[in-house]
Amino acid sequence: MRQTRVAVVGSANMDLVGTAPALPRPGEAVLGSEFVMLPGGKGANQAVAAVRAGASCVFLGAIGSDAFGVTLKARITAAGVDTSQLRVVYGASGVALVLVGAAGENAILVTPGANGAFTGLTAAELAAVREADVLVAQLEVPVETVTEAAVAARAAGTRVVLNAAPARPVPAELLAAVDLLVVNESEAHTLTGRGLDEPTALLELVPRAVVTLGGNGAWYVDRAGHATHVPAVRVDVVDSTAAGDAFTAALAVAWGEGRELLDAVRWAAAAGAACVRRLGASVALPYRAEIDELYARPA
Repeated sequence: MRQTRVAVVGSANMDLVGTAPALPRPGEAVLGSEFVMLPGGKGANQAVAAVRAGASCVFLGAIGSDAFGVTLKARITAAGVDTSQLRVVYGASGVALVLVGAAGENAILVTPGANGAFTGLTAAELAAVREADVLVAQLEVPVETVTEAAVAARAAGTRVVLNAAPARPVPAELLAAVDLLVVNESEAHTLTGRGLDEPTALLELVPRAVVTLGGNGAWYVDRAGHATHVPAVRVDVVDSTAAGDAFTAALAVAWGEGRELLDAVRWAAAAGAACVRRLGASVALPYRAEIDELYARPA
């Protein structure tokens, strides 16, 4: 099997993660139980997840000139991701404040930092996109940059997977370049204005879509008439922070390897399940053997 070449356009953040018995309500202080500082950001997470799932991956994004930036690049590179195109811009790196409750639920505040300055793709960055089998992008960097990358990918025959997170309006030019859209329930509602009972509404925007439902699995729909629910793999949940990133990356890798998309969604569901068993974002992202083990479990 040929190794999938993935290009990821997205964010890199330093995740400051605190755990507590319950998430605080507005105005409330809660005594926490643990604190860790870990590299994260949806782009960096998905790049690392793609490598662990078996792909080669180049990451296109921006980090700051601060100490967080130094650590971020070192950790992403050590994970096997090609960071030769990772920009360093003067100022602060992106930071995510992550609160995790005892049941694995989380609340996240992201300050973009250098991610917000990632604009105007260079010739080398565009070449990396065109040479990939699959482009994976999210919406934690300027949407103009994501659009530029997606349009270049589409013109070169590179498949475009858009994880439209966080929830925000997506321009028509970007949607027109998307081959596969990955969203959760709230993101799907932001794009369509409709509820989960109508996942096929996304097909008015893109030819294929996956709606992730956390512990309830995922829906896969396409314009060929498929509308299939894929159940979640049952595991003990510790932290769901990076589950969506593990899912999206595994889905892109499997599709790039030539799997039928519905089977790729099932493999991606196993990746998401493997991820939630550990605390943290990038450190919880599963390796291929872990994904295969859960994928092989009887339904």
